[in-house]
Amino acid sequence: MRNRHPNRRCDGVHRRELLHVGGLSALGIGVSDWLMAKQARAESYATRHIDDSAKAQACILIWLDGGPSHLDLFDLKPDAPAEIRGPFAPIPTNVNGIEVCEQLPRTAALMDKVALVRSMTSPLGEHNFASHYLLTGYKPNRALTYPSIPSVQKHLSQSQTAIPTNIAIAKPNGMIGSGYLPESTMPFIVQGDPSRPEFRVQDLELPAGMTPDRLTRRREFRNAVDELTRQTETRLAESGQSDSAFDQAFRLVQSSQARAAFDLQQESQRDRNRYGRHLIGHGCLMARRLVEAGAKFVTVTDRGWDTHEDIYLRLKEGFTGGTAGKIPKLDQAYSALLSDLAERGLLDSTLVILMGEFGRTPKLNLRGGRDHWPGAFSVALAGGGIVGGQVIGKSDAHGERPAERPISPADLVRTLYHLIGIDGDLELNTADGRPVQVNRDGTVIGDLIG
Repeated sequence: MRNRHPNRRCDGVHRRELLHVGGLSALGIGVSDWLMAKQARAESYATRHIDDSAKAQACILIWLDGGPSHLDLFDLKPDAPAEIRGPFAPIPTNVNGIEVCEQLPRTAALMDKVALVRSMTSPLGEHNFASHYLLTGYKPNRALTYPSIPSVQKHLSQSQTAIPTNIAIAKPNGMIGSGYLPESTMPFIVQGDPSRPEFRVQDLELPAGMTPDRLTRRREFRNAVDELTRQTETRLAESGQSDSAFDQAFRLVQSSQARAAFDLQQESQRDRNRYGRHLIGHGCLMARRLVEAGAKFVTVTDRGWDTHEDIYLRLKEGFTGGTAGKIPKLDQAYSALLSDLAERGLLDSTLVILMGEFGRTPKLNLRGGRDHWPGAFSVALAGGGIVGGQVIGKSDAHGERPAERPISPADLVRTLYHLIGIDGDLELNTADGRPVQVNRDGTVIGDLIG
């Protein structure tokens, strides 16, 4: 039976509201749960360690939720049997010797800006376990939930700008969470599809009857309560106060400039068409606006990559026919983002990560799709200190396993931390004071870094 919900993962994760939205009673406005997150009073803090000279001053993660097929995107096998090579042919790129899927012509013209890692490998083939490994650098552990990269970045950042530091556009993967870090490091979630005419970011304006003076009085009252609480608690000798969710909320609703960063109506019709009138397109456009406004980490989530059946229909044509499949939309959005960042002088300082939790099986199944396959898969990286126009590693003739230079999720995460200026050896503390290294098992992929 055909899946009637093409954006739903096979594990039904849509029903698991691991990250959800709610309201902020303290402010009297219905801002998302990110704004009402209350920090655990037992939390402990690390001395802030972010290298301000790092090449990547901001990061955009395009997360292809469900597991994109490496064999149908960046690692095609044209000489393999038909049941392995699949329905698409490779095309040359603007870098001699590098080929990608024929459904990625715009990306192919920008390959000099992109580095492909074709030898990613992991033992984890379940969505949540695999996502946790890719987003944290740690295999899942029953004893401890590890924080995702954007939460670590936010925890270590001392930035207290009006724009949120950690933002997720569309409901993110449930593993993009705070782990053992304070809840205030969770992302601010932009719900809905930014490409829809009726779309608006909810609750960025003060409601009727809530004046700026009244809001300020509420903040002062909250601060007085917090100060009384702090005086009755034992803090670590060298601890520092994290930026609270309340303070972040206050700055956001008070700043017209920050609110404007979310407003796609300020973009020209030409640029909106350039990125594409779909979720991933307008998600990437909003990500560019937010980075330009000072956001440090923006995650754009595109669902529907769990292609167990009808891979040709899902990836090329889409369920509405024409060229509305997953790959053409990705090609339009990704190429527009890279070009736009480059034109604005932002690409060198903005790391753009394109990945999902694993790849797909080398052999097509009887339903014309591919199943979960973590043995070998690909990741694309650009900007922010990445040396483009190269391929790192190689998978075997059927795309089953790395043939050269296997790279683990821990290696990738260690490299991403290095690029954004975070020392992987740094230790953070859990709520009960246990020190945990930011990245324990990874090695920086030196060839990627300029």
